[in-house]
Amino acid sequence: MSEPKLIVSSSPHVRDKETTASIMQKVVIALIPAFAVACYVYGWSALMITAVCVASTCLTEFLIDKATGKPNSVKDWSAVVTGILLAFNLPVSAPWWLCFVGGAFAIGIVKMCFGGLGSNFMNPALSGRAFLLACWPTRMTGSAYIPADAVTTATPLGIIKEGLDASMLPSTLDMFLGTSGVYGAIGEISALALLIGGLYLIFTKVISWRIPVTYIGTVFVLSMCFGQDPFYQIFAGGLMLGAFFMATDYVSSPNTVLGQFIFAFGCGLLTVIIRQFGGYPEGVSYSILLMNVAAPLIQKYTAPRVYGYEKKKKKESEAA
Repeated sequence: MSEPKLIVSSSPHVRDKETTASIMQKVVIALIPAFAVACYVYGWSALMITAVCVASTCLTEFLIDKATGKPNSVKDWSAVVTGILLAFNLPVSAPWWLCFVGGAFAIGIVKMCFGGLGSNFMNPALSGRAFLLACWPTRMTGSAYIPADAVTTATPLGIIKEGLDASMLPSTLDMFLGTSGVYGAIGEISALALLIGGLYLIFTKVISWRIPVTYIGTVFVLSMCFGQDPFYQIFAGGLMLGAFFMATDYVSSPNTVLGQFIFAFGCGLLTVIIRQFGGYPEGVSYSILLMNVAAPLIQKYTAPRVYGYEKKKKKESEAA
């Protein structure tokens, strides 16, 4: 009997050598420049906050896997990435227990309760930050982001929002480098470090350029429309961190080309609206979370049409 010449198998028919773990490891590598700047500016506090957040996210995921009888998913590195991103969104004064609670909420509630990796409808790290901000606002706003030995008592966006003396603002170059008098969440202070990491992700094809470029470009153009320094607005706060590392989350953002442009434009629009008219000086976190909720709707209406007849036209042709 001759060997069969046609082999039928189920999809997928095209496979990639990349795995979830390898992709997440590349994200960790991309975050190293920003982490190095954070340790240079904030010292051991940045290292401690990051370590506690990562320990919390990994431990929470491991315990839930054990309790539910699922395979250990910590080895895919997604919990590590969530822990680092959560830490990068926290103030330098965050106590260890705040970091631990935030990590446990991000993984336990936002990720694992909805089915684990691939099922969360919002970015876990940003959700953890929003939860901490709602529960302990005084520990997550204002002077909480400023080191105890610093002269200024507000972040650059806080100074602009409160209309304080403009001489207190760091220069645009300082904002870009993040190494001299620029304060905020520990992972957002250096636009250059985040840009290096973001470009690495684009060149290694971990993320597409569409979301970060559209997001940053929207904030740039709208800031000019409102009479703000556009370079200052894109270098300040968490815009670079959000555009490259959180708005590009595979699960909570659309995967269609048009959908990604719409999603990123919405993030940029909401960021500028919150910064200009909201009571909070920063708008990146909430803009991404709001667009995460809208992502399924955007995905639905931007999905490419399936080849074949439209149902209505098919019925009309049958009737004829």
